[in-house]
Amino acid sequence: MDIQKYIESGILELYVAGSLSEKENEEVYNAVKKSPELLAEVTSIENAIVKLTAAAKKDSTYLFTDILKGINNNDTKVIKIAERKTNWTQFTGWAAAVLLGSTLIWSISKNNKLQEQVASEKVQLEEQIEKASNSLAEAEKLITVFRDKEIISVPLDGQKVSPDSYAKVYWDKKTKSIYLDAKGLPEPPKGKVYQVWSLKMSPLTPTSLGTIDTFTADTNKIFTIENANESEAFGITLEDEGGSESPTLEQLYALGAVVASTP
Repeated sequence: MDIQKYIESGILELYVAGSLSEKENEEVYNAVKKSPELLAEVTSIENAIVKLTAAAKKDSTYLFTDILKGINNNDTKVIKIAERKTNWTQFTGWAAAVLLGSTLIWSISKNNKLQEQVASEKVQLEEQIEKASNSLAEAEKLITVFRDKEIISVPLDGQKVSPDSYAKVYWDKKTKSIYLDAKGLPEPPKGKVYQVWSLKMSPLTPTSLGTIDTFTADTNKIFTIENANESEAFGITLEDEGGSESPTLEQLYALGAVVASTP
């Protein structure tokens, strides 16, 4: 017999509580007689119940926590296993209370974990809803911008280093900003970033509008960039992380000129 597994099975608590059948009771009794470890465990269970009984009050408002305090502070004498015969009924109610209390504690703990999980899922859902709402608001804003007849649309074609690349700039002079649709650009290699340039043609003067550091993370690939320049063209180069003071022309991915509108 595996003594430890036998103890952990909970049958000794049921034996002490008088909840076993006559046959099971006899089997446990014989096992306890043969094993000092089982005898010690039964004695320990009996001691706990005796202390619990001594700590109990008849007042129905007496709380389980008060009973536990009584267990810790009471020095009630122990009833020896040899003295026990058939008067288990005096302990049955409080043994059941112990088992019920343990079950309630387990249930409360499980319920608390479930509530924590639900709360966490609620926070995640709220964040997703907020993100979706923000995305929807941003999408509606972009639609409005793209449909504005005063917005200047500038297509950027792929260049020698990447002929299949393309992009598009929507320039809003009123807000001094551009909306760059960079969906047609490939993912930049590790350690590289795209840098956007505003260009004056005569003489050729590039002005950096910054790097697109969130290119990979942004699924829509539409970026809002400040531009207070009187731009005549826009270009996009691939640079080392952190950007460059001047464009690397060998890594020019897209380029497009601003077409002057006719009155």
